[in-house]
Amino acid sequence: MNETTTSAPATPQPAADTLEAVFAPHPPARRALIERMRLLNIALLISLIGLSVAWELWLAPLPGGTGSLAFKALPLTLAIAGFLKHKLYTYRWVSLLVWLYFTEGVVRATSDTGLSQVLAGIEVTLSVALFTACAVYIRLRLRVLPPKAKKSADDTSA
Repeated sequence: MNETTTSAPATPQPAADTLEAVFAPHPPARRALIERMRLLNIALLISLIGLSVAWELWLAPLPGGTGSLAFKALPLTLAIAGFLKHKLYTYRWVSLLVWLYFTEGVVRATSDTGLSQVLAGIEVTLSVALFTACAVYIRLRLRVLPPKAKKSADDTSA
């Protein structure tokens, strides 16, 4: 009689295995730097979300506005889960999305007055900082192996 064994369906890997897959090719010093950059990215992202919401609801809302401009922070909130899970794709699209907030900050810094102008300057600063932190994080994650040495003419003739 020929018996066949059935295997159980694959279960999702625990978070520890996923993190190990992310960090496995990196030396310990780079792992620590990657983790610090991730924490910096999360802090900057939450700061930009907080600024966007507080600016439009309490600090300096548009005159006669309903505060609905606070919804501009919604796309940034979608990135929090990806940042927490080390999703490289999330860092890439946030580094592009953040330029919309930079542009809004520049426009409002040059057209608004008072507290709104100061908040716009803070938004510009946070946007540039978040872009830079995302770029550094992406670069650190993609730098896995040292570059291969080029073969010399003597090596190829043998």
